[in-house]
Amino acid sequence: MAASLHQRPAQTMLTDPYPLSPRPISINPQRSSFLLTRGNLVLLFSILIVLGFLFPYMGFSSNSVFSNTQFAFQSKWKNYSLKEAVSFVGRNGTVIICIVSEPYLQFLNNWLISVSRQNHQDKVLVVAEDYATLYKVNERWPGHAVLIPPVLESHSAHRFGSLGFFNFTARRPRHLLNILDLGYNVMYNDVDMVWLKDPFPYLEGNHDIYFMDDMATVKPWNHSHDLPPPGKKGRPYICSCMIFLRPTIGAKLVLQKWIEELQEQPWTRTKKSNDQPAFNWALMKTEKQADMYLLPQPAFPTGGLYFKNKTWVRETNGSQVIIHNNYILGFEKKIKRFRDYGLWLVDEHASESPLGKL
Repeated sequence: MAASLHQRPAQTMLTDPYPLSPRPISINPQRSSFLLTRGNLVLLFSILIVLGFLFPYMGFSSNSVFSNTQFAFQSKWKNYSLKEAVSFVGRNGTVIICIVSEPYLQFLNNWLISVSRQNHQDKVLVVAEDYATLYKVNERWPGHAVLIPPVLESHSAHRFGSLGFFNFTARRPRHLLNILDLGYNVMYNDVDMVWLKDPFPYLEGNHDIYFMDDMATVKPWNHSHDLPPPGKKGRPYICSCMIFLRPTIGAKLVLQKWIEELQEQPWTRTKKSNDQPAFNWALMKTEKQADMYLLPQPAFPTGGLYFKNKTWVRETNGSQVIIHNNYILGFEKKIKRFRDYGLWLVDEHASESPLGKL
């Protein structure tokens, strides 16, 4: 009895000595011929055709995956606010902005190369005037472009003096005021400019607003830094191309007055206005309420002086900080002039731009 408790139970032989190996498949010739009948083949091809038609709409194609990714990308930047953008790019309480539409992307890149050489590119914010610019910049340089509605029609370059140019530039004071209201210093630049040196050391003192003269008349080396007296048109000729503002009451007052002047002097076919006369009227009318500073002419010359007065350039050689390619109309003419002076940087130095080669 005890022995039977320790006796192994009898093992049953398996009928298949390799139970885990695949069994051979027997093919019934009659069943195979049934599956390959003409009717079944027609049905099979019909199903494949229907699936081929429906497949792109089922969310599995590479195109649909790309479309979904693209939609998410575009939605993210459409909803990107000025507050978020300024918080992202601001450094030491300062932001550098430019306002760009798609036709000006090459000028943006040229300007960015010069800014990068002075190590200030991280604080640059591109205010895009169209979605093409918004997506292009943020695709290559995420977070450095924002679009502030409404979107302007800007598929082609706006000629100076046109209604499109007026609408494009007239939004500038509102953008600047919004940034001041967020508590940041802001420098504005046109993108047909090139930095040769760091401009920030030239922002002496603690003034509300800094700007450069647009007159080609040579000033004394130690000229006054006050707002210049009115010219023949009853106002000064300050350029709205380069402005630095602090978030002060005085600076905000200037911008608010600029906005009012633009509203009072709209563009018409007979009076093809732009934003600069309104800016100068605003400066005149707020001169006693805001602390203003005219930047030194040798460092911040207008294009009418730098590109047209070779004697002055020779006498002030090495003094220039920012060059403005104005006093000339047309993209191709501006590019040629930059090339002639070795200032069109995108041809050989695109890799130095955060955007790379466009």
